Amino acid sequence: MKKVALVTGASGYLGGRLCRALLHHGYSVKAFVRKTSDVSSLPPPSDAGDDGGGSLQLVYGDVTDYPSLLEAFSGCHVVFHAAALVEPWLPDPSRFTSVNVGGLRNVLKAYKETGTIEKIIYTSSFFALGSTDGYIADETQVHPAKHFCTEYEKSKAVSDKIALDAAAEGVPIVPVYPGVIYGPGKVTTGNMVAQLLVERFSGWMPGYVGQEQGFSFCHIDDVVQGHIAALAKGQNGERYLLTGENASFKDVFDIAAEISQTSKPWFKIPLFLVDAYGWICVLFSRITGKLPLISPPTVDVLRHQWAYSCEKAKKELDYNPRSLREGLSEMVPWLKSLGLIKY
Repeated sequence: MKKVALVTGASGYLGGRLCRALLHHGYSVKAFVRKTSDVSSLPPPSDAGDDGGGSLQLVYGDVTDYPSLLEAFSGCHVVFHAAALVEPWLPDPSRFTSVNVGGLRNVLKAYKETGTIEKIIYTSSFFALGSTDGYIADETQVHPAKHFCTEYEKSKAVSDKIALDAAAEGVPIVPVYPGVIYGPGKVTTGNMVAQLLVERFSGWMPGYVGQEQGFSFCHIDDVVQGHIAALAKGQNGERYLLTGENASFKDVFDIAAEISQTSKPWFKIPLFLVDAYGWICVLFSRITGKLPLISPPTVDVLRHQWAYSCEKAKKELDYNPRSLREGLSEMVPWLKSLGLIKY
């Protein structure tokens, strides 16, 4: 009998790719999505094919709606809890708590009530560990919880403690911590690198922003394979950083310029100007209802470094992240093929 995997957040940037990979590995997948979700990134619902792949079933609900989540758990063996609000800013910040913290609590409650779940892979975030100004962190780092750049960061730090406490009580949960995910797929807030490259090539982001070794960049397909490896090899309650090359957005823009054979930016934009732009974006967001790409919390993030080591995942999960150059060599032409950038 094929194992049945439930994927929350299945319509998202990571969730959609994860569903496809699980199907490829022979799982039957229940894709948990809202009625209003854009499911264009998902394959059509289907029965198992002759190639040995699994079947996909759309199940509707919301992680904040416990009855719908509990119903989705029925008949499942493993859960990938990838649903989250990943925005740096929202007009109603309480939604971060209700979705990111409340959603995990509901997953753990449904696990206890269902009784058939063998393992939960929980998608946390590098933000849950906190910034790394002047050093490279590993899984032993615990967020000091003295300062949070964004409400998203705060919600993921709180959720991280909930996940680890559940593991200590015997819940078979494995938290994984992606870095800044990039690569082909939905151009959403979860794909911030794609959005910034679009801004860069359109002229709206003419210079560099952020710190040296500011972020740990990881390709979407590497992160997906890391999730599946965590299911097979991850130890309950152990944390695994699914990060990659520690670099800066200057590196991203320079490599993109070399790939596209266009000129590199020649100056760094002062953060006080980015901050002012962020406030303007927030003002327009309140008028238009469209969430801003840059906001004051984003600028606070850019003031810090977020560099991590994924050696534990390499050793225990055979995680093998590609270099930033290799990943961008795929991504930049992909953005051009969609007409999102021109060069």
